[in-house]
Amino acid sequence: MGPSADGDAQDCWAAGQLRRARLPRPRRPAVWGRMPSQERRAPRAAFYHWVTTPPRTSPAWPQPAPGERTPQYDESLGEHGVPGAAAGWDAPQPGVPPAEQLNRFAGFGIGLVSLFTENVLAHPCIVLRRQCQVNYHARCYHLTPFSAVAVMYSITKAQGPKALWKGMGSTFIVHGVTLGAEGIISEFTPLPRELPHRWSWKQLAGHLLLKGLTAVVALPFYCASLIETVQSEIVRDEASSGLLDCVREGLARLLGVGAPHSRRLLPLGSLLLPAALHAVLRYAVAASVQRAVLWLHQRGRKQRVEPSNPLDAYFPELVAAWAGSLVADVVVFPLETALHRLGLQGTRTIIDATDGAVVAGNGGSPLVLPVNTQYDGFSDCLHAIRRKEGVAGFYRGFGALVAQYALHGALLAGARTLLRLLLLDAKHS
Repeated sequence: MGPSADGDAQDCWAAGQLRRARLPRPRRPAVWGRMPSQERRAPRAAFYHWVTTPPRTSPAWPQPAPGERTPQYDESLGEHGVPGAAAGWDAPQPGVPPAEQLNRFAGFGIGLVSLFTENVLAHPCIVLRRQCQVNYHARCYHLTPFSAVAVMYSITKAQGPKALWKGMGSTFIVHGVTLGAEGIISEFTPLPRELPHRWSWKQLAGHLLLKGLTAVVALPFYCASLIETVQSEIVRDEASSGLLDCVREGLARLLGVGAPHSRRLLPLGSLLLPAALHAVLRYAVAASVQRAVLWLHQRGRKQRVEPSNPLDAYFPELVAAWAGSLVADVVVFPLETALHRLGLQGTRTIIDATDGAVVAGNGGSPLVLPVNTQYDGFSDCLHAIRRKEGVAGFYRGFGALVAQYALHGALLAGARTLLRLLLLDAKHS
């Protein structure tokens, strides 16, 4: 069997290598005797390295760019053909993090500030707002944040800072129950948890139905959390209270067991409609406003070209969410007032007086009031508030809501300014 073409080509290439290896050595330089022994062997090693490797003029070999020198035998090629960067040990490291790391750091910082403000720092405003909503005895409606802040100061001075942070753990439990119920319902039903970019009316109806069912499932625990947030610290028993009281009280109200309540306690069935309506309406308004704000931002950005900023990838979404929540809470505020009064009726809850603290005897104890409402249902509650308290009665504690979102917006703006300065310093350093 005759030799193949590949074998002939290999033999020819090997013969060429042998002929090149027999070429005379390069002429020594005049200063050869003054060079160290290691440097004396360098030209010979370089010569044999050249004759034992394929020529660089081959089409398969990458040619050097104009102005680029050919690397010597002792220089390693890096990942991109850069001499001296074979393993990246000798490559110079940048002094500032990459743009992607700065972007992630900025987004994480602003998101953390927003989450902390919304769930922790704003909790005293939520406590005072709920107390004002259920206190139909109060002469002052606290429609402005100035009067609301004054009452918060008086309650804190009389009972301590803990008086405005009560029930914060139960609010996290309600959020967890809501998220868990939404995930479970969406897994076992065709109701979509998220709307696609191009949705249909059927998908929208199913998505809103999921939000309503989630609110219905979390309703018993929401009522228990409401009691914890509005109940006065004076009558609270610290020895028997715990973190899971919200779960225990919610299950007790759902099953109709536990401590006996008043006859005016409304069954959960009469609260299903206002709870579902409140959740669906608030979600719909918040999502609509959020999309409108993002659309306006994108449209204004197209008309006005600005330099790229890592904060622009995260901050517009947070601002849109802040604006959507603000508008939604303002729209559903009257409905929330009625829902809170119905959920607290018949629970024998004692709340703080939102007109301020008064001196009772020598102890200087603040004034507390019981909640003794007698509404027959949702429609009766709306008509009674309209008839006895006027339209302003639906907006009791509105100043606390304004203070809550003002604090949230101020901290977001401050965090954005601070992170912008940090990013500018990092880029210039």
